[in-house]
Amino acid sequence: MGIKIFCDIADINLIKKFNKQKIVKGFTTNPSLMRKAGAKDYAYYSKKILKECKYKPISFEVFADNHKSMIDQGVKINKWGKNVYVKVPVVNSRNKFSGKVIKELNNRDIKLNITAVYTANQTKRILQKINKKTKVIISIFAGRAGDTGKDPLPEFIKSIKLAKNFKNVEILWASVREPYNYIQAKQIGCHIITIPPSIIEKIQKFGKTFSQLTMETVKAFLVDSKKSKFKI
Repeated sequence: MGIKIFCDIADINLIKKFNKQKIVKGFTTNPSLMRKAGAKDYAYYSKKILKECKYKPISFEVFADNHKSMIDQGVKINKWGKNVYVKVPVVNSRNKFSGKVIKELNNRDIKLNITAVYTANQTKRILQKINKKTKVIISIFAGRAGDTGKDPLPEFIKSIKLAKNFKNVEILWASVREPYNYIQAKQIGCHIITIPPSIIEKIQKFGKTFSQLTMETVKAFLVDSKKSKFKI
């Protein structure tokens, strides 16, 4: 089975659009995307999204910062729909591992998306807290690691290897920076990649030759020089 593309967005109109596209197999959201989309009431807005996305998997994140409240929010979010994954950050803002939250929600057969993961060691700790039947996504942030000059690929490769014994666990490539990340994620065996709409549209146009790209680039430069009426 090949890699699945999830759309990383909370804008309802864009969810409506991409939900119709076969290339998109699911959706991921986070509190920042919800805020950007103009959500005022988190539960109300999430339920509006679920009216548009009834069947494909979709992740909604807890935003509590202590373990008890994270569990409470996770239980409530889970009740919103059968296609819902509860997104839980791997640590809270005080860098305390969310192992208790992961274990408790997983024991209740709640589908989880563990987010803000950067290392295989974090993946290992997550795997130690879960059973082998309830679905779990582990979201590793490639782009943000790359932004700091670190190569995320070794952490992905080790995480994928660690997760091989868990048929219920999928490794997700998060924080995409360019369309080529889709190829990279596919090559190393990621199960899912979550991508913003603008980059999904670029992936759908894959297939141009280097010769075509050269001609397009040269023509674009020529058009702009003529529009500007440049002279030397």
